[in-house]
Amino acid sequence: MASRKIVPPSSTDLPHALADASADKRLDVLRHVAAGCSISQAARQVGISYKAAWQAIDTLSNLSGVPLVERTVGGVGGGGARITADGLQLLALAAELARARQQVLARFAGGSISEGGLGLRTSMRNQLRCRVLQCAPRVPGDPMVEVTLTTPGGALLVSTITQESSDLLGLSPGLSVLALCKATAVVVSLAGSNNTPGALTGRIERCSPGTLKDEVVIALDGGGHWVGFAQHPFKGRVGDVAVAAWLPAALVIGLPG
Repeated sequence: MASRKIVPPSSTDLPHALADASADKRLDVLRHVAAGCSISQAARQVGISYKAAWQAIDTLSNLSGVPLVERTVGGVGGGGARITADGLQLLALAAELARARQQVLARFAGGSISEGGLGLRTSMRNQLRCRVLQCAPRVPGDPMVEVTLTTPGGALLVSTITQESSDLLGLSPGLSVLALCKATAVVVSLAGSNNTPGALTGRIERCSPGTLKDEVVIALDGGGHWVGFAQHPFKGRVGDVAVAAWLPAALVIGLPG
């Protein structure tokens, strides 16, 4: 049977979701959802936690720029998840890339080829595609530059990096970049209690209580998710508007693969 032709997406960034070598396990979660599994079932099949499964979907959606899974209501468990058309397109693209990779490796059979350098594995759970709005020293002659980014939802993020890093990355207005941040560097609070510039606002989607801090996942305005922590016990509830803030030095800028 002829393979399905892949039509290049015109308004999404699906290929960027496959640039990270760690995408394979995330894609496994998506494949199980496509097969009709719930998120909890997919997590069990892949051998990860329920939270990690949702994080896999959130990260792939952030990198793709479009929702890959949509929540459904009703049913025995009170709701579930269903893969979107873009999610199916991403899986088709991944399959096409896997076939191409095998063909390339087959041509070099017997050679010393390693796939270890094809992608970057990172512990940073927060990854969001943005565009550079401006990049300039805070004061003339300062070795640090302040980079202002705009998110898909129109929020402004600020990162401080060295001039050398800015030059090496070739940062300039309009450039598409990845904003990355460790979840442990992000402080979440309810809207109105934190007016820190460069913060992200959204609605609480998930909250996992801890001993000292509670982990909070925020669905961002304009799409995507951001993870952070709030002091336990956090009074926010699912659906409440919350703000995620961090120090500008904690926001890392990367170039998409």
